[in-house]
Amino acid sequence: MRTLSPRTRALIGFAALGTFWGPLGAALPALQRRADAGDADLGVALVALAAGALLAMRATGVLMDRFGPALTPLTVAALAVSAALPGLATSPGQLSAALFVVGVTSGAVDVAINADAVREELASGRTLMNLAHAFFSGAVVVASVATGVLRWAGAEPLGVFAAAAVLVLAAAVAMRTGPIRWAPEPGGRPRMFDRVPGWLLALGALGALAFWIENAWQSWGAVYLERSLDAPPLTSSLGPALFAASMTAGRLAVHRLARPGAERQVLVIGAALAASGSAVAAFAPSVWLALAGILVAGAGCSVCAPTILSIGGRAARPQERATIVGSLATVMYVGFLVGPAAVGGIAEATTLRVSLGSVAAIGFLLTLLFGVVRFPPGAAG
Repeated sequence: MRTLSPRTRALIGFAALGTFWGPLGAALPALQRRADAGDADLGVALVALAAGALLAMRATGVLMDRFGPALTPLTVAALAVSAALPGLATSPGQLSAALFVVGVTSGAVDVAINADAVREELASGRTLMNLAHAFFSGAVVVASVATGVLRWAGAEPLGVFAAAAVLVLAAAVAMRTGPIRWAPEPGGRPRMFDRVPGWLLALGALGALAFWIENAWQSWGAVYLERSLDAPPLTSSLGPALFAASMTAGRLAVHRLARPGAERQVLVIGAALAASGSAVAAFAPSVWLALAGILVAGAGCSVCAPTILSIGGRAARPQERATIVGSLATVMYVGFLVGPAAVGGIAEATTLRVSLGSVAAIGFLLTLLFGVVRFPPGAAG
């Protein structure tokens, strides 16, 4: 069997995660109906998803610094095992429980593959992070469209998620064939409850706002298009699909065009696009204008997470690089924890349009904050 290069192995890991997230976003309206869940119930379930990820992230980083990239295929296999659970949920409580388990496994995968990508960037001297995140977004595009087609053909959620589970498991098996470019670094090993540096908290808080915007459209886009604009299921699936497609294009563009040291400009422009696109989409009078806004918002959101994680990973000491990536991801994922619940809660009190309009306001605030934030020592920008 032909072995994979460390670079290819990392890219497969990102594609595997996207293969799961695509169906989750596109099939969320069907999951909501199957579980008989209201908007607030769905918000709670999405909180459970993010809470599971939060619990797993720093712990995974600590383990990655101890055992290295050999742990990554195991996390991907765990995600495959849990991937079908949302399709089995028939009540709000079951949906929350299923998404919590999925959150734990997907959070572990997220940290593992990002740690691998940062290490490979530093080992090879070649940029990888935006390209790797583009592979994630590209997989989300394909999986979202496939989910829409399957739903249009009458497939139940369980069948959709079972198919995703098989593909994710195949990726885990393939990743075990790659060589491992890693050796334990000398020095003290990081621990689960070590003090977190202030720069990480500040940078992570900005990442949390960016993730708030991203997950709002990824999780609620299809619901919004179906319910507020009367889009059919096949059309509503274009919401998360186009969002992910524009994220793919944005990340590929930054990978090819952005010069070293331009991180601040990339983040400011990205946040401004995310805010503008969100405003257009939230108050659009038609499905197609809303989709155009979602497209712009996705392009803006695309650059935030990989740029922030790359900045943090480069600033970390070698022996704690995965732990720093895991800690940074944990703080950033607070946006995943708060965002979906806030969208659901505000929608319950007002309308989904108003709730998603508040996402645009967050984007404009983020634009200003990215312009003044101080990056950590050792990071460019």
